[in-house]
Amino acid sequence: MVNINNIHSLSDFQRNTKDFVKQLESNKKPVVLTINGKAALVVQDATAYQTLLDQLELALFSSNN
Repeated sequence: MVNINNIHSLSDFQRNTKDFVKQLESNKKPVVLTINGKAALVVQDATAYQTLLDQLELALFSSNN
């Protein structure tokens, strides 16, 4: 689930990339980035993303058996 407090503009992300990277690495939660006020991108730590993919694969495998 996306935390509504973790939505930022792409411009803010570009200005503070190092801070965002530290946050993403430490809390493993995705950040929603907006362009012109609309949600456009989701940025996530690579390890957290791989975990999500593994969980999805497991769920799909389990539902097929």
